[in-house]
Amino acid sequence: MGRIEDTFTKLQQRNEKALIPFLMAGDPNLELTKELVLAAEENGADLLELGIPYSAPLADGPTIQQAAQRSLAHGTNLTAIFKLVEEIRQESELPLILMGYYNSIFNFGLEEFVKQCAEVGVDGVIIPDLPPEEGAELQELSTELDIILLLTSISNQTRIEKVTNLSSGFIYAVSTPGVTGAKEELSTEIEKTVTKIKQFKDIPVAVGFGISSPTHAQQIGEFADGIIVGSAIIKKLEKSLDLLEEDEEKLIAKVSDFISSLKKPLT
Repeated sequence: MGRIEDTFTKLQQRNEKALIPFLMAGDPNLELTKELVLAAEENGADLLELGIPYSAPLADGPTIQQAAQRSLAHGTNLTAIFKLVEEIRQESELPLILMGYYNSIFNFGLEEFVKQCAEVGVDGVIIPDLPPEEGAELQELSTELDIILLLTSISNQTRIEKVTNLSSGFIYAVSTPGVTGAKEELSTEIEKTVTKIKQFKDIPVAVGFGISSPTHAQQIGEFADGIIVGSAIIKKLEKSLDLLEEDEEKLIAKVSDFISSLKKPLT
């Protein structure tokens, strides 16, 4: 049993739902990313996504795009991210998932990517622009790495069955078609999709895109196994960047407090 499966099993036994924050690796620098990951774990994160910065992120809204640009400005790449994960693993067993675009991984080399994931302790990967029909090679190589696939509220039954059968770790259910970004209201259609997934296979389902408040967390927690929060966390970080040089601990505390507020409705 890997860290992702083990975590969801333990949460289910405690009748809790998973909080999965997203942080862009290297935003604003890799040293702070490490501190934010450790602080997130202390404040309720059950798993965590680390973004691989990319210059043309098709699925990401402006907030995460800007985070990627800040990271790229510091020269963040996959080699540096693997070193970051290795350092985090010296202090934490938090399940870590890399989220990035296929071009970054393809250019790095699929075999080397999977090898490095195993060596440093990456538990899963999310590649939003890699359709399952084109992911056979990665699937074959990733015997120990969870390949987490996405479904949306408009996915039909055939698509749901195909993706659910190929995904491991959990299913990433996209609450609203489109790009990432915090929203005031969430679509109610995603609950129907989660129900359909559960009817086909007993696999955890975490809902992401648009979740930005404890109220949203409570709503999604009523029917899903977890929530994924990215843009709302990045916005908290972005608003506190002026503290980076004068009071880094205060910046970390602001982000941590928000993460803690998101976890409370899930327990």
